[in-house]
Amino acid sequence: MKPPPFAYHAPRALAEAVGALAEAGPDGKVLAGGQSLIPLLNMRLAAPARIVDINRLTELDTVEVTERGVRVGALARHSRVLRSIEAARAQPLLTDALRHVAHPVVRNRGTVVGSLAHADPAAELPAVLAVLGGSVDAMSAGGRRTIPADAFFTGPLESALRPGELAVSAFFPGLPPYGGAAFGEVTRRHGDYALVGVAAVVVLDDDLRVASARAGYLSVGATPLVLDLTEAAGRRSPGSCDWAAVAAHAESLVDPETDIHAGADYRRHLAGVLTERVLRAAAANALERGEP
Repeated sequence: MKPPPFAYHAPRALAEAVGALAEAGPDGKVLAGGQSLIPLLNMRLAAPARIVDINRLTELDTVEVTERGVRVGALARHSRVLRSIEAARAQPLLTDALRHVAHPVVRNRGTVVGSLAHADPAAELPAVLAVLGGSVDAMSAGGRRTIPADAFFTGPLESALRPGELAVSAFFPGLPPYGGAAFGEVTRRHGDYALVGVAAVVVLDDDLRVASARAGYLSVGATPLVLDLTEAAGRRSPGSCDWAAVAAHAESLVDPETDIHAGADYRRHLAGVLTERVLRAAAANALERGEP
């Protein structure tokens, strides 16, 4: 299989890259890790007139950890973020999910921001960004803007990035002291896309009762689904909360479709099982993180 013909640009400055994308408009594509783009090209599912290779823009190869959270530059590979101890402390959900992304050879080349820009509803990172309420920074010839996660994913393989825009970074908010997170998914084989995956965040108040419980789902819709399950959790302590009932409530709200990989009823069942599992783990993680 060979890709269709295209013009190739390898800018050495961010301004040059943005300019090349502006000239290309809707016919331009960005190459970073290439783990999604190259297969699409080879299978002739994408036929851009111009490819802008940003691999020489070393200023985008960053992982910045602050008290607020983790900001990942457009060239930071999955493996680099996964190795960051600081990132794991600030936002363990990010690193937990990255362990489930494909295989090491893919993680060594694929980028976090590239995965978000690809906007695959079966991918782990879009669901993580969505449940955390993160954002993506985009740059164009007209300036820079921040796109919140709940507005970024617009459909299967579709994002709010405009023609001529380059996603330069993504921000994953950190967890508060009594905040915990967990991730789980079910796949046919390790490294496959998940039949269903769930990312959960639980935050406790000063009395160690559930102040917030949220779950983000992948492979159950056209975009990542986020459910606020705080009311269902009843603001009880993690030990007295009926997590099975919370999961049953979440299961009733999930509306997946049947495809060649799994039926809708099976996916809905998996969503319920995983919801209970990851909420319990996230609540336990919240207690651990809050201990002196």
